[in-house]
Amino acid sequence: MIRYAHFFYNHLRDLGLSRVTSKYLNMLILLIIAIVIIFIIDTLIRKVLRIISAKIATRTKSNFDDLLITNRVPRNVAHIPALYLAFASIPIVFKDFKNLHVFFEKSIQIAGIILGLWIVRSILNTLKNYFKTLPRLRDKPIDSYIQVFMIFAWLFGVVLALGVIVGGDSLWKFITGFGAATAIILLIFKDTILGFVASIQVSINDMVRIGDWITFDKYGADGDVIEINLATVKVQNWDNTITTIPTYGLISDSFKNWRGMTNSDGRRIKRHMLIKQTSIKYLTEDDVERLKKIEIISSYLTTMQGKLNTYNESHNVDKSLLINGRNLTNIGVFRKFIQTYLEQHSAVNKDMLLMARQLQPTSQGIPLEVYCFSKDKRWENYEYVMSDLFDHFLAAVPYFDLELFELPSDSVFKQS
Repeated sequence: MIRYAHFFYNHLRDLGLSRVTSKYLNMLILLIIAIVIIFIIDTLIRKVLRIISAKIATRTKSNFDDLLITNRVPRNVAHIPALYLAFASIPIVFKDFKNLHVFFEKSIQIAGIILGLWIVRSILNTLKNYFKTLPRLRDKPIDSYIQVFMIFAWLFGVVLALGVIVGGDSLWKFITGFGAATAIILLIFKDTILGFVASIQVSINDMVRIGDWITFDKYGADGDVIEINLATVKVQNWDNTITTIPTYGLISDSFKNWRGMTNSDGRRIKRHMLIKQTSIKYLTEDDVERLKKIEIISSYLTTMQGKLNTYNESHNVDKSLLINGRNLTNIGVFRKFIQTYLEQHSAVNKDMLLMARQLQPTSQGIPLEVYCFSKDKRWENYEYVMSDLFDHFLAAVPYFDLELFELPSDSVFKQS
């Protein structure tokens, strides 16, 4: 092929043009011909590969080849023959121009490195998209791993490009002197390095998965994790806003992951009512008879009344005062009413902890707490179950001669 390097030069000399002019015109004509041929070959190969890959994709059941086309892997690979042809044509086109020969040769080599990185990037993106379709990998931080591989690929490409530009010996001197700039490099890529280490720890320790509901007060995040990559974790909050959290923040700060709740058999209901202490009293015989009309505690009251009467009679207790002996209280019977109601409610999980308990008295009254678990863990249904329970409990308070505490409103002061 080298013998064609002076093909037009000889004809131009025969036309009477000078040696220098003939050389430049010869180089220019060969360059135009090479560009046209390279463009035609590149276009043809791209079209052929596109048709072949499309036919293969339609005949296979796997979506991997479809993702290859989507990420333009065949299109990028199609540039390789044209790039090789461009490199092979340089000795012919620039035979009489040594400096241009070296310049374009290195330029094509660097272009080849860039094309190689582009192909690697396309393949990695294809793998990322494919892995996300696999059920067992859908909640893994695939983006982080792909970004790590891509960083190493780019570093390798940069080193190769420097080797092409400065030559082997100069490149080695550059690399040995690179250690002096390590501190600056570490400072520049601090977030990337921290994110890389954090993403590995997050994955190994299974701290967060895509789809997990997390609460991170420091960053105002409260919602589902939608993306985990090398530098950031994206959380879609319940108001549909997006909060971006540094990946290393997941291991340096405390956050709450609700996965344990979603994987369990129920979602906890833990809420209390404040009972006025002045409304608490012992129950008289008439009070007990009246409360027996409440069906779910009727048998309990009958049983307890018999036990208490037997105890008081056997100990000759003076019942002229209710404080003597053993007695029922309205708050105790109300607590039993709540417990029994929870045990009979279809939306409450009976296999998990369930109780109605009295907490430490406060200046605002005595907290009577409901502690149980809703079978349905979906937020809207969970809130409905909890509200339905407390609608019933709050409405039942007056039946036990109890009162709820609440701060006085303006109308109370105006009336007084």
